[in-house]
Amino acid sequence: MTPLHQVGQWVREMLLRIPLPVVRAIFLAVPILLLVWVLSLPRSETRSPEGTGGWSGDLKVMAAVALLLQVVVYSLL
Repeated sequence: MTPLHQVGQWVREMLLRIPLPVVRAIFLAVPILLLVWVLSLPRSETRSPEGTGGWSGDLKVMAAVALLLQVVVYSLL
């Protein structure tokens, strides 16, 4: 076995030691943290460049819906 195989095997063994509930929590935490960040952005940064009003004018709303949908789907898997 080459040194690269040994390093790869070591990395594989380390990753297999991580419990699956921890992996699932991290997998769900990433879009949740991104959602918190998106919702905390100032309104001036999330308006569409055209300046159109209405529900589609605020990009924050659409990003929040997409991220919430991801969290729901990932939590069901």
